[in-house]
Amino acid sequence: MEYVTLRNGVKMPILGYGVYQVTKEDCERCVLDALQAGYRSIDTAQSYFNEEEVGSAIKKSGIPREDIFLTSKVWVEHYGYEAAKASVLESMRKLQVDYIDLMLLHQPFNDYYGAYRALEDLYKEGRLRAIGVSNFYPDRLVDIASFTEIPPMVNQVETHVLNQQTEAKQWMDKYGVQAEAWAPFGEGRGGLFENPVLAEIGAKYGKTTAQVMLRWNIQRGIVVLPKSVHKDRMEQNLNVFDFVLTDEDMARIGALDTKTSSFFSHYDPGMVEWFVKMVEERKKQHDSSKEKKNW
Repeated sequence: MEYVTLRNGVKMPILGYGVYQVTKEDCERCVLDALQAGYRSIDTAQSYFNEEEVGSAIKKSGIPREDIFLTSKVWVEHYGYEAAKASVLESMRKLQVDYIDLMLLHQPFNDYYGAYRALEDLYKEGRLRAIGVSNFYPDRLVDIASFTEIPPMVNQVETHVLNQQTEAKQWMDKYGVQAEAWAPFGEGRGGLFENPVLAEIGAKYGKTTAQVMLRWNIQRGIVVLPKSVHKDRMEQNLNVFDFVLTDEDMARIGALDTKTSSFFSHYDPGMVEWFVKMVEERKKQHDSSKEKKNW
């Protein structure tokens, strides 16, 4: 495994296992499979609703806690200082840990300044080894990096062959923020797994298109979080440290950039409204659940 060093000296594996869209029923098994395959970085979030299963898998694995780099994220409905701090402690309870290696703010909406101050204080208390953000575009990233006591150490954003985030990474590099890729395969949209350029490059090294995509980001110094529920593919995704793409390979892949999200844009007011609606609906569901418990 290769590592990146965050601005505070903490070492983070450059390749980890992400559990977004892994169901509660499958999550414990998948994390155990990933850890057995050799992964030592696990990425979850409050909004994935599988923190408890991740924590259970880590406990059952028998791997020392200090050997696992664990990431989670604060969801928008928990923003604001007090709510964010309480939510992190709740995440620690669900994960069955007394510290989290990296805690991120999941989206750049609502009172993210209050939430980030909570992360800063928890970091100072030693409950968080590193803190950062996710889905912060360059303007929001420069803002929060400039007006906080402890600038973000990581920014996790959509980064794959069709949306390479070249300009965003330049701003992250300028402010000492480690770039991390969610959806490094773009969920296969745009025919990425069948892309002829990636297939041709992969054939040269005896690698799959997925392995080429991971290697390309790794050589850019970007942390990657591939997801699979199949152990053989987990092992394939981990097997990307025995070859090196040439400058020509990197340039050919670079030419595939569309500079467009395969999912959504945070600059789109309609998308912001969608997030607001989702938060409101989840709050209603939470309040309804509490009423039933108290009934």
